[in-house]
Amino acid sequence: MWDKIRKWLGFGSAKREVQFNTMKKYLVVGLGNIGEKYAGTRHNIGFQILDHLANTEELSFKSAKLGDISSLKIKGRSVLLLKPSTYMNLSGKSVKYWLTKEKIPVENLLIITDDLNIPFGTLRLKTKGSDGGHNGLKDIQEKLQTTKYNRFRFGISDSFNKGSQVDYVLGEWTEEEKTKLKERLDKSAELIRSFVFSGVNNTMNQFNGK
Repeated sequence: MWDKIRKWLGFGSAKREVQFNTMKKYLVVGLGNIGEKYAGTRHNIGFQILDHLANTEELSFKSAKLGDISSLKIKGRSVLLLKPSTYMNLSGKSVKYWLTKEKIPVENLLIITDDLNIPFGTLRLKTKGSDGGHNGLKDIQEKLQTTKYNRFRFGISDSFNKGSQVDYVLGEWTEEEKTKLKERLDKSAELIRSFVFSGVNNTMNQFNGK
């Protein structure tokens, strides 16, 4: 009866309204490792980008189950920001929990991660793909049972000697990189806002390779 009344009033069904509201919810996840010794390292760029976005919006993170969370509105859309507290290799557990809890569709998920295969500061958004040897992405793929989820890769380059990849990834930015990082963080925040408001295809066209 209630659905008939809502339809007569022009609201549509309650089920469709719930689906519509769900489609306006987003989960943006920055990958990283918890602890002071990892702060400011290349592998933690996902955390760093979310911290930068939160600072520009005058937001703070609070501890919650399996991660630190914050939230904001972007032109009527609800966005949950998540920094998993599970360590990089178990990121999928946190991602799956918050997707399920908040009833967010996987197409509204965005994972932010570092990428050795692209130059420093280069931004690349993709809708699917392999884990590329990244343990965080590997665990997310296993937990979600799909490779079709949006991932925002931030280039950290491969400027390391043979055999020193781990030290490089877990190392801090060079002074030259630090001077360029502020502008790259600003651009990364713009990409996230565009993903939420303009959609993944428009955002790829505008930001990929920039």
